[in-house]
Amino acid sequence: MAKQINQIKVKASDFCVYYGAKQALKDISMDILEKQVTALIGPSGCGKSTFLRSINRMNDLIPSAKFQGKIIIDETDVFNPSVDVVQLRRQVGMVFQKSTPFPKSIYDNIAYGLQLNQRISRSDLDDIVEQSLKGAALWEEVKNRLNDSALGLSGGQQQRLCIARAIAVNPEIVLMDEPCSALDPISTAKVEELITELKSKYTIILVTHNMQQAARVSDYTAFFYMGNLIEFDKTRTIFTEPNKKETEDYITGRFG
Repeated sequence: MAKQINQIKVKASDFCVYYGAKQALKDISMDILEKQVTALIGPSGCGKSTFLRSINRMNDLIPSAKFQGKIIIDETDVFNPSVDVVQLRRQVGMVFQKSTPFPKSIYDNIAYGLQLNQRISRSDLDDIVEQSLKGAALWEEVKNRLNDSALGLSGGQQQRLCIARAIAVNPEIVLMDEPCSALDPISTAKVEELITELKSKYTIILVTHNMQQAARVSDYTAFFYMGNLIEFDKTRTIFTEPNKKETEDYITGRFG
């Protein structure tokens, strides 16, 4: 049986970001494949999160931000003036570094985003909430307390709830900005296992400071440094046979 070849899902071409006079990203070009996990690594302030947040235009919220070049999802340039940003953010979900559950019930955390843009029956809503929580490996832990406040969950459970909320609207891409940095090792292992499971349905782009995590969960790794994309390749290659000395120096802990 022929092996399926993953298509390009996100294509960056000569993409630059400026915050006022400061250039945060310099001519980034890379092809991110669908239904793969792509990790973005590099020291603090190197442009990883800026690139991640450009994919669903979260950086639009920063008044001084300016953009050049292109980020294309499928056939659409996300910075085209005709793009509906609300629709883009449904297509491209986001999980933040700090878990951000709404001060609502566990059930309403999932249901809220679904009800914003469409009329949906209670039975359909129940099904989506259950499937989303199952997808985030949280259902068995919370199924008997869906009406309890989400703020009563542990940190690791809150982060998985945020993942459930992100996938409830059926995105194609899930962005994760250091989703495990505030979690204990057991919760981190659960989220990493979840990332591996989710890539069968979603394209996942992950910013992480933890190189071991990148090595464990990602298929491809991009190394950013001082606003430049230094190297982008299969994760195994980046960690065992990097082409650039800067990559090797970072991987081996000589800086960063």
